[in-house]
Amino acid sequence: MGNIFAVCKFILRGVMKLVGMRSQTVEIEPGTVMNFWVPNKITENQKFKPAVVFTHGFAMDGITTWQFQVLSLAKDYAVYVPDLLFFGGSTTDKPDRSPEFQAECVAKGLRMLGVERCTLVGLSYGGMVGFKMAELYPNLVESMVVTCSVMALTRSITNASLERLGFKCWSDYLLPDSVKGVRNIFEIATYKFPHLPDWICKHYLEVMFEHREEMEELLAALVVDDKDFTAAHYPQRVHLLWGENDKIFDMETAKNLKNQLGDNATLKSIEKTGHLVQVEGPFVYNGELKRFLSSLLQENVHEQ
Repeated sequence: MGNIFAVCKFILRGVMKLVGMRSQTVEIEPGTVMNFWVPNKITENQKFKPAVVFTHGFAMDGITTWQFQVLSLAKDYAVYVPDLLFFGGSTTDKPDRSPEFQAECVAKGLRMLGVERCTLVGLSYGGMVGFKMAELYPNLVESMVVTCSVMALTRSITNASLERLGFKCWSDYLLPDSVKGVRNIFEIATYKFPHLPDWICKHYLEVMFEHREEMEELLAALVVDDKDFTAAHYPQRVHLLWGENDKIFDMETAKNLKNQLGDNATLKSIEKTGHLVQVEGPFVYNGELKRFLSSLLQENVHEQ
C-alpha cells in the first residue's frame, strides 16, 4: 500500500479541481518559489469576488489545513492558499527564516496573482505570518481572522506554552521523529482526537518533514525576546476565532491578544475544540467565518 497521506493528497487535488481550484507555482524571486492554490479561472466575474487568503500552521501544508474552509468558500469568494516556505512545494535558497520574509514572499506572490485587497485567515504559525503581512502591507490586508495564534512568539509566551505542554523547545513538539511524537502533536492540538495506528504515524513522518533542518530554523527564528517586541498598531478589523480548549495558546492568551489589539478586535471561541479548531469543528468555524466576511461586505456597501 502507498503512503496514506500521499493518496489523500491525490484525492484532495481532484476534489479541489471540482470546486474550481488549482495549484500554481509562483517564482517570487530567483531561488524562491511558492506554491499557491488559486481559483481555476480568473474571469471578469472572479475579479469582483472578495479575496480570502488562508495561511497554515506548522503541522500540515496549506490545502490540507484549510480543505474544509476552501470547500465552503470557493463558490462565493476568490480563495488563495499558499504553502509557506519549506511546506508543500515552496522553497528558497535564501538564508532568511523570519516570519517577515514569509510575509514578504506571500505578499509578492499574491500581487503577482493579481490580488490587490484581501481578508487574511491565519492559523497558529500562519497567524503570526499574517500579522506581519498586515503590518507591512496594510493596503493588501484589509482585515484578518486569526485562529489560535499570537502577534509574535515572545520568550514569555513560549515559556508558558512549553511548560504547559511539557516540552523544552518548539522543535521537540512540532518536529517529531517517532510514532509517539506524531501522536503527541495531534493529541495536544485537538480537544478529542481518535487514536492513530502506528502505520498512519509512520506515513506522516515519511511525508511531512522533508525540510526538517530548515523547519528547525523557522522555529528558531520565530521566538523573540520580550524586550525586542513592540506591539504594532493594526488599523484593520481583526476577528479572533479560537478553539475553547486550545492547550497551545489558551483562552487567556486569546484574551490578552484581544486587549493588545484594542477596539478593532472581536473574540469568539468554539466549544469542544482545540488548536486545530477548523478541523475539529469545521461547520461551526465556517459559519463564524462566513458571518465575519459577510459583515465586511455590508460595511463596504455602506461606505460606498
